Amino acid sequence: MTKRLQSKYKIDRRIGDNLWGRPKSPQNTREYGPGQHGQRRKSKISDYGVQLKAKQTLKGYYGNITERQFRGIYAEASRRRGDTGENMIGLLERRLDAVVYRAKFVPTVFAARQFVNHGHVSVNGRRVTIPSYRVKENDVIEVRGKAKELAIVLAAGESPERDTPDYVEVDRSKLQAKFTRVPKLSDVPYPVRMEPNLVVEFYSR
Repeated sequence: MTKRLQSKYKIDRRIGDNLWGRPKSPQNTREYGPGQHGQRRKSKISDYGVQLKAKQTLKGYYGNITERQFRGIYAEASRRRGDTGENMIGLLERRLDAVVYRAKFVPTVFAARQFVNHGHVSVNGRRVTIPSYRVKENDVIEVRGKAKELAIVLAAGESPERDTPDYVEVDRSKLQAKFTRVPKLSDVPYPVRMEPNLVVEFYSR
């Protein structure tokens, strides 16, 4: 389970953005950084600092990815043909917990990991408990059994906070989602600007 279950909004304040676009974020009311020196005037950030922030922003958005996992995703993306940054986004969005979050089965990326871990999700009719499981195009993801009646699932589906992207087709009546294609950066509804090209620069130094 993630260690950030109770402190996820610290990521918002450290990065300086409302990372998930949520109304509960302290960044909505406190635009300065955390700690006793948070309100000091910020100095100019170096090129390394800009790249590091881009990496922390993208990694933090997916909530539960360790540095080792994230570096592994970069390594795989760099081995594939095409733009490495775009490949990274595609690999991240193919994670099962990311698809569960995109389908609005749960309210947060943190809840998505826990939801999958607890065995509430099936892929093509088979129960999967690994949040990092990589879905393929046309895979069908479904909320299983009694989990369909959970209050968190019902509330997430009715929430107006975010929309479902067009690469995930959702049947709300069956609580089923179909992953239709691997998205590009421009397809993903990030609330803040993501710069995977800077992440590539950070790791390729």
